Amino acid sequence: MEYRKFGDAYIVRLDRDEEILAQLKIFAEKEQVKLASVTALGAVKDFTIGVFDTSAKAYHSNRFQGVYEIVSLVGTINTKDGDFYCHLHMCAGDQEGRAFGGHLNEAVISATCELVVTCLPGETNRVFSDEVGLNLISF
Repeated sequence: MEYRKFGDAYIVRLDRDEEILAQLKIFAEKEQVKLASVTALGAVKDFTIGVFDTSAKAYHSNRFQGVYEIVSLVGTINTKDGDFYCHLHMCAGDQEGRAFGGHLNEAVISATCELVVTCLPGETNRVFSDEVGLNLISF
C-alpha cells in the first residue's frame, strides 16, 4: 500500500495480494482517520460479499474467485466504541460482464486498487440496534 494526501483527501494504492479492509484499517489507524467517505476501483481475484436478510437479521455471504474488475466500491470509515469501523459495498464484474455486489466482507487484490478516501471533520460512532440487527450510525 502506498498513499498520499491531497487537501482533505487521500489517494491510496493497494497492490497485488493485499486485502482491502485490512489495509484500510492500517491506513486509517496510522493517519487517525475517524470519519471519511471511500470510493474505489480496481481488480480482485478473491472476494466475499453479503446481503443482509432483514427478517432473519443475518448476512448471507457469497465468495467469488477468478478474474474480476471492481465496478464500484463505496462506503464509509467511522468508529465503533472508539475503534476503526468500515462499512463498504462492492460490485465486481466477471469476464462475461456479469456483476455481483453486496456488503464487502473481504477482497484480495489481483492487480491494483485505487481508493479515494475523503476525510470529513468530526466523528460518528456505530451502535448496535437490536431492532434492525446492524451497527447503525449514531450522532
